[in-house]
Amino acid sequence: MSRKIISASRRSDIPAFYSRWLLRRLEEGYCEWMHPFTGRLERVSLLPEDCLSIVLWTRNPAPLLPSLPDLLASGHFPLFHVTVTGYPKPLESDNPELAVSLRRLRELAERVGPASVIWRYDPIVLSSRTPAAFHLQQFASIARDLEGAVRQVYFSFVDLYGKTRSHFERLNREDGIRFLEPDAQERRSLVLRLRDAAAGHGMTLHACCEDELVGEGVEKGRCIDLEWIRRLRPDVGERLKRRPTREQCGCTESVDIGAYDTCV
Repeated sequence: MSRKIISASRRSDIPAFYSRWLLRRLEEGYCEWMHPFTGRLERVSLLPEDCLSIVLWTRNPAPLLPSLPDLLASGHFPLFHVTVTGYPKPLESDNPELAVSLRRLRELAERVGPASVIWRYDPIVLSSRTPAAFHLQQFASIARDLEGAVRQVYFSFVDLYGKTRSHFERLNREDGIRFLEPDAQERRSLVLRLRDAAAGHGMTLHACCEDELVGEGVEKGRCIDLEWIRRLRPDVGERLKRRPTREQCGCTESVDIGAYDTCV
């Protein structure tokens, strides 16, 4: 049986809110998760010999940091996507302060190595509080602070799903924040300048589900990528399929063990 990639998780910030649960499940060697479409309870092995990697998505890795030595010693290969944007409140009302987020990401990279960590500047939200000039300054400042700690940075522009649009409308009413929808040329212009800022600090810029922005030094993002794992694990012989989770996604197939609407 082929080893699987475990995603923990696109649906919830498990390291920030459920690290103790994750560590217990790793100790037990399995977990159960509810399929979001069928509602059926599924079981997946979390034994090191059954997992190619555990890809962890978070805005706050701090609760998991004390257990990283044990996690690494167990034979697991953790890879991290860490989102750091430093948006002003009320756009990000519950995240750690930017300085704290940067310190924790650097500490994580020191423990697992920069090849095992991706910085996500994601999603890019253009508004009257966060215009293009804000992003250029903020991105460049964060990249400077993370130089040497990460080698790749992923971005996407915010998708205006129904829930997102309703949140934006509320913020417009309550805080007077006007949200902008940039055209293709405006997006391209901003991204090329972010590319230059990333390159200046030893990072490559990757577009997540933004194929029209790929090229000219901007690479296609593959958040769960067998080749990423293969570079870190010489024993990988599996040939897993690409399994996109949405349009223009380039991800390799994985098992996501999270649940929606659980980020407290």
